[in-house]
Amino acid sequence: MDCELRQRGTLVKRCVVCIAIFALFVMQAPAQTNPLRDSVAIVTEKLEYAPDSEELLLKRAGYNIELEQWDYAKTDYDRVLRRNPNNLTALFFRAYVNERLGRYGFSRLDYMNLLKIVPNHFEAKLGLALLNEKDKHLTEAMDQINQLVEQFPDSALAYAARAGIEAERGMHLLAEYDYSEALLRDPTNKDYLLARIEELIALERYADARKKLDLLVGMGISRVSLRSYYDRLH
Repeated sequence: MDCELRQRGTLVKRCVVCIAIFALFVMQAPAQTNPLRDSVAIVTEKLEYAPDSEELLLKRAGYNIELEQWDYAKTDYDRVLRRNPNNLTALFFRAYVNERLGRYGFSRLDYMNLLKIVPNHFEAKLGLALLNEKDKHLTEAMDQINQLVEQFPDSALAYAARAGIEAERGMHLLAEYDYSEALLRDPTNKDYLLARIEELIALERYADARKKLDLLVGMGISRVSLRSYYDRLH
């Protein structure tokens, strides 16, 4: 449990975009009653009778994302985009898949093409900023995440994403502030709270960190599972 909580404490710093992407996928994917591999097989069989069905290709690609079969997912997104270059779902998720395959240039191109169609697409802007951070395009990443916060001032995720970038760069004071802003907009988000606690500890604000840890206990996380955090307080 300690390991799980430590991982959750760094989740927002490193994988905020994955939260947005997975949330989008869950919203668009149908409820599953079969194991994923069986679902892929069923969709593949249906595609034999309707090989150009965008719905089926997107569905199979989505299942392959969950299976982390990135190449298979990319192949289906490629097929969709050859017939319909403006398919927003395929562009967005192919950008994500390309990033997972280490194809940063292609991922960036997909995000940029999507933003030409929908200039204010929140998830694409977020994905592009975090991709640039990962690909060491540091100035572009910070400019883009600042613009995202300005454009979507009510978004907890935008603030948390900027905090994650700042934390990775050792900008702990700014990161702590942005996590606090994220929590003002999403007060019960335990991932944001754990990440803020990490920043408070980095800033040696141990009394404040203890208060936030006690708040997590009040939210239902056992004190025992948080022991590794409490032990770091001096």
